[in-house]
Amino acid sequence: MDGERDTVVVIDDDYAMRLSCQQTLAKVGYGVEVFEDGARGLDGVATLKPGLVVVDLKMPGLSGMDVIARLHDIDPSITIIVITGYATIGTAVDAMKAGAYDFLPKPFSPEELRVIVRRGFEWRRLQLESRRGELDRELMRRRFVTFVSHQLKTPLVAVHQYLDVLRRLGDAPEAAARRAEWLDRCLVRTDELQRLIEDWLTLARLEGGALVRQRVRVDLKEALPRMLAGHEPLAATQQVTLTHELPAPAYPVRGDPICLGVLFDNLIANAIKFNRPGGCVRVKGELAPGEVIVTVADTGVGIPPDALPFVFDEFYRARQPTGRRVEGTGLGLPICRRVATEMGGTIEVESAEGVGSTFRVRFPACADGDGAPDDGRNP
Repeated sequence: MDGERDTVVVIDDDYAMRLSCQQTLAKVGYGVEVFEDGARGLDGVATLKPGLVVVDLKMPGLSGMDVIARLHDIDPSITIIVITGYATIGTAVDAMKAGAYDFLPKPFSPEELRVIVRRGFEWRRLQLESRRGELDRELMRRRFVTFVSHQLKTPLVAVHQYLDVLRRLGDAPEAAARRAEWLDRCLVRTDELQRLIEDWLTLARLEGGALVRQRVRVDLKEALPRMLAGHEPLAATQQVTLTHELPAPAYPVRGDPICLGVLFDNLIANAIKFNRPGGCVRVKGELAPGEVIVTVADTGVGIPPDALPFVFDEFYRARQPTGRRVEGTGLGLPICRRVATEMGGTIEVESAEGVGSTFRVRFPACADGDGAPDDGRNP
């Protein structure tokens, strides 16, 4: 243990209680400082900046409740454990409302104190990580605005330059070949623009609330082959084979056809993009009791183990073991998870570097006759 996060301040007017707490917690490695009243305790907290405070409710001078209120003025994230020999349900509730993490009535055993302090530090760690995650996401959103502005401008400038040169080519012998080449470049750049705009609009919908706007009966046995066919040009360019296995007569789910298209288009496109020449993408359907399960598996580069817990986080882009540039905005998989969740389903991933990745999507099966459209409010 190290640093302020593992320092405990004990504030109690009972000398025996202070000594007992100090010895109990010091034995398991905590740094412990003790104070006999609320005023001294608050000064100590301001100086020591501990991660956790144990405070008695009944003290002369400043009461425990007064101390709790002032502790949060010093450090809003500090963890507070209340101890008292006058324990009642009412005092416990009041302490929790004031901001205490937990409540320990006297007398208590050394092990009870150690357990509650350990839990208090773990809770603090989770709270700090959550706040850091929120700050990181906000920073990434701001960077994304800058990124999108730059990325929108770059292809537009390139397209403008290509078109300007095309206009000046005239009828030179090499003009036809140059014209075809630069028109292809224009198409590539406009495709980039289209993907950026689609991600931008989807992000706006995510921030605005529900992504799935309607729920109708969709048979994935019909929809998935069409989606795969739409990716055949990309697969051919990457020298990747697309296959599907949909043996059941139907794979009915109830959801938004457009959002389902976004989900599976993202999974299939990623499976192609991060594959290897001569690799394969296989889409497989299964029926389980009350469920439709679709897996999208590839034989590509795989996902590093340290990246797996974060692949569904907004703006996260895993490093590639091949060292090649990671394209995209980091929104595709978060959007996939949002669609699956709003349809009452789940999405999970298994991956091994150099072997490939398998994304598994589970949806509630649509019962026969349960296909009437609605406004998206029904489950």
